Amino acid sequence: MPLNKGKATLRRQLLAWLLGPLLGLLLLDTLVTYSTSLGFSNRAHDRSLEEMAREVFLHVRPGPAQPSLEIAPMTERILRVDQDDRIYYRVSSSDGQLVGGDPELAPTARVVTGKPLFYDDLLHGEPVRVVAALMTVNEAQAPTVVLVQVAETLNKRNRLARDILASVFLPQILLILCAGVAVYYGVRRGLLPLERLKRAVSDRSHLDLSPIEAVGVPGEVMPLVEEVNDLLLRLGKTLDFQNRFIADAAHQLRTPVAGIKAQIELALRENDKARLRHSVAQLYLSADRLSRLVGQLLSLARNEPGAVERIELHALDLNALALEVTMEWVPEALRRNVDLGFEGPETPVFIDGDAHRLRELINNLIDNAVRYSQDAGRVTVRVVAGERRMLSISDDGPRIPVEERERIFQRFHRLLGTNMDGSGLGLAIVSEIAALHKASITLEEDLDGVGNTFTVFFPAPEQAALDTDTALAGHGAAPAAPRP
Repeated sequence: MPLNKGKATLRRQLLAWLLGPLLGLLLLDTLVTYSTSLGFSNRAHDRSLEEMAREVFLHVRPGPAQPSLEIAPMTERILRVDQDDRIYYRVSSSDGQLVGGDPELAPTARVVTGKPLFYDDLLHGEPVRVVAALMTVNEAQAPTVVLVQVAETLNKRNRLARDILASVFLPQILLILCAGVAVYYGVRRGLLPLERLKRAVSDRSHLDLSPIEAVGVPGEVMPLVEEVNDLLLRLGKTLDFQNRFIADAAHQLRTPVAGIKAQIELALRENDKARLRHSVAQLYLSADRLSRLVGQLLSLARNEPGAVERIELHALDLNALALEVTMEWVPEALRRNVDLGFEGPETPVFIDGDAHRLRELINNLIDNAVRYSQDAGRVTVRVVAGERRMLSISDDGPRIPVEERERIFQRFHRLLGTNMDGSGLGLAIVSEIAALHKASITLEEDLDGVGNTFTVFFPAPEQAALDTDTALAGHGAAPAAPRP
C-alpha cells in the first residue's frame, strides 16, 4: 500500500509539472491574444471613427466671428445611426468654445496639428473611444482652426475582439486537451515499469532474497534497483551467517550442556564427600570447556566477513604485540612443560591492523601450538620484517598431513587420532581474522622435520609508519625473549 501511494503521488506530481505549465501558458496566451485582438479591433474601428470626424468637419462653415456647424437633421440622423453603439461629436473653436455637437463631450488640449489623437474616455458613465483632430477651415482672409471630436461606445470593438479571441482560443483549448491526454497516457505508460517492479517485489516471499530483475527498468530507476539488489545480497549474507551461527551453536552446545546435566545428576546422587568433590571438579572442567566454546563461537561470529564489512586499521608494531602476547602464555607453557620462545628483530615491524583482533589471532595460534605440542616440546613465535611482514608459530605437535592442511582452517574440523579437547574453531577464527586484514596464512612442516609451522603474511602498511621513538614509547622495545 505505501508503494502504491508513493507511485500515485509521483504520477500526480508528473502530471502537475507537465500540465501546470501548459495551463499557465494557455492563460498567458489568452491574455496576450485578447490584448492583441482588442488592438486590432481598435485600429479597424479607429479608421472609421476618423472618417466620421472628417465627415463632421465637412459641415463646418466659416463665419465672421467664429465658424459654425451646419448639419441637416437627416444628415445628423444618418451620422448618429448605429445598431450597436452610440455616436457623439463636438466641434470647438481654438479657444475651446462650443461650435456645435454634444456639449457633454469635453474638449482636450493634447491634440497636435496634422495628427489625429485617439484616446479612451467616459461619457455618461460609459466607456467610449474618442478621436480628436485639429482641422483648418479655409477662409479668404485668415484660416480658422477647429477641434473636431467624435466618440463612440465600445460594443462593436469588444465583440470583434471576442470573436478574434474565440477563433484563436478554441483551437488552443482543443490542443491543450489533446496534449493533456497525451501527457496523461505518456506518464501512465512511463510508470508501467515501476508498476511491474512493485509487483515483482510485493509478489515474492519474505524468504526470497534473490536479486530483482531489472528488465525494462528505466535508466533513472536502475541505480535504485541496483542498490536494492546490493542490499538484498548483503541481507542474504547476514541471514545466512545468522542461520549458520545458530545451527553451529546448537550443534556444538548440545553435547557439553548434556554432559553438564549428566554430571549434575551424578553429583546429586553422591553421598560420599570425596566422590562429590570429584564430580564437582569434573563439572567445573566441563563448564570451563563450555565457556571457552561459547567465547570461540562469539569470536567467530564477530570476525566472520559476513558479520563485518571492514575494520578500522591503524599502524601498530607487530613485533611488540607478538612479544607481549607470547609473554602472557609463558605460565601456561611451563604448566604443560613446553619450551615457549620468541624471535624478533630489534626494530619495530609496522603493519596496518586491529590490535584486539590480532591479539586474538596470535592467542589462538599459540594456544593451538602449546596444546598439541609433545611433552618437553618447543614452540617458537617469530616475527620477520620485510616487504611482506611475517608472523610464524612453530610447534612440535603431530604432523598434519598435506591433504588435511586446507581443511584444518574450516570450522569444527579436528584431526582424527588426537586426544586433546578442542572445539575445532581456533584455526577458523585465525583464518577469518587474517582475511579481514587481507593477510594470507600457510601451513608447512617445521624446518627440523618435527611439528608444523603456521605463517601469516601481512601486506606492507598503506599509511605512513609511526616514528620509531613513538612506537618504542608506546610498546617498548622488542628484543628476543629468553626461553622459560
